[in-house]
Formats: sequence, structure tokens, C-alpha cells
Amino acid sequence: MNFGIVLLCTDAVYKIILRTKQFAYKQYKLALHAGIRQKSTVQYASRPDLPKLAYRKVKGKSPGVVFLPGFASNMGGQKAEALEEFCRSLGHSYLRFDYTGCGASEGVGAECTVGSWKRDVLFVLDELVDGPQILVGSSMGGWLMLLAAIARPEKTAALVGIATAADHFVTAYKSLPLEARKEIEEKGEWTVATKHNEEGSYTLSTTFLQEAENHCVLQCPIPVTCPVRLIHGLKDEDIPWHISMQVADRVLSTDVDVILRKHGQHRMAEKDDIKLMVYTIDDLIDKLTTLA
Repeated sequence: MNFGIVLLCTDAVYKIILRTKQFAYKQYKLALHAGIRQKSTVQYASRPDLPKLAYRKVKGKSPGVVFLPGFASNMGGQKAEALEEFCRSLGHSYLRFDYTGCGASEGVGAECTVGSWKRDVLFVLDELVDGPQILVGSSMGGWLMLLAAIARPEKTAALVGIATAADHFVTAYKSLPLEARKEIEEKGEWTVATKHNEEGSYTLSTTFLQEAENHCVLQCPIPVTCPVRLIHGLKDEDIPWHISMQVADRVLSTDVDVILRKHGQHRMAEKDDIKLMVYTIDDLIDKLTTLA
């Protein structure tokens, strides 16, 4: 294994480890309690022959932070909102956006693929932000951040994965019994049960699954050399925590930490989960600023 340290974090342990970050987090909390939350406005990026992308941006210092949501999620989630407030409190730039076919962006979700969402991320890095960014990917966003870091190493300062779902759709499909896969192939779609939407399920076409296989990263070394932080909950019932361990083992970077939350679930949206995410990003900003 080529990663640095693995932390099994209870609340007490990580509060001791990250005590030096208390001041920045207090500033963030004071801003919230003082009622000075300044929500960024939604903007739309036009792209030739492609749907418009909705995004929110806060101007500030480098390195900036870009948040990549999970599958069928959007930029209005708790983690995305909290990160905006934190970056604003530090004076660093921040951008969050909706993938094509999701949230406020144009497009039809059912027609999208992992490749089209990767294209969205690359457009954001190429056109909407300046300089290297800290990419923060939640669930499927963690997979996309790896793909973006491979494609745009010069625009990637560091990675923070939260319940990183690298290769998830492909791995989950291939783990099904042969008979179940044959039935899905005959129907042309796979209905997957979930607790994360009102319908209780989502549907993936076999075309989506076949395309996703082109973007798998866990079968060989991942050519990412920037600092990588991976946070995962041991009680994650959607994406097993060992996926983050596999990512840590595959990336070429020698600056890799895996932080396991003993009671953390998939969304990692509890107050202490968000606090840990914020501390981790603040620590990376300090590290990158010092190196610069």
C-alpha cells in the first residue's frame, strides 16, 4: 500500500487530531450565527451544442474549491452549502454546479452518461475557474474527481473524496447473479432500490452501464500524484468503505490519507461529518499555501 495513514475516527479522536483547525471553524460558525450568510446567485454557462450548466460561484483566493455532487444529486445539498460558507469565511474561491440533466442545469438526465458528466467537470475546470483547484467529490462525484484529475492534472491541486463511488455502477452490476444480469439485458434497463429518493428506486439503461465501463479506474494504477484525502463511513450501506481503501492503494500519490468515520453513513451529512470535511479541506489549503 502506498498511502500514508489510516484513521478510524470517533468524534473524540478527530477533535484531538484536528484541534488546530478550531479557529477557522469558529469563524465559519460565527458567520452563520451572525446571520451574514450570503448565498451566491445561480449563473448559467453556455456551451456550443451542449446544454447550459447551472453553477454558483464565490470569488476569492487560490487554491479554489470545486464541489462535485453525487448521482442524481445537485448543488443545493448540505455539504455543498456548508462548503460555500466555509470558503467564503476563509476568503477562498468556491464553485458548485449541477451536472447536465440534474438540478437547475439543462438536459435530460436519462440521456446522460458518466462520460458526459466527466465532460461537465472538465468544462468547469477549463472555463469557469482559474488555476489549480481542490476537487471535493461526493459519492459518484468522487469517481468523477478522479477522472478529472487524470485528464487535467495541471488544474488539480488536491482531491477530497467523500464516500467515493469509484466504478460503482459497473461493480454493482457485475456482482449480480448471472440470471439477474440476463434479465436486465433483455429489458434494457436495471431498476435499483434506493433510500435516497421519494420513488425508492432509480433506473439505469444497459447503454449507461456499458458506457460507464469505459471510465473504470480501479483495475490499474491511477495516475494521480496530488494530495488525496478520502473520508468514508463504516456504516455506509451504499458504497463499501473498502472502495476508498482501494482508491488509496491505486493512486500514485504518496500523500494520501484515509479517514474512516465509525458511525458515518453514505451521505456523510451529519454536523460532525461536515465539520470533519471542512477541517480536512482547511488543512489542505494550509498545506498547499505553505508549499506555494
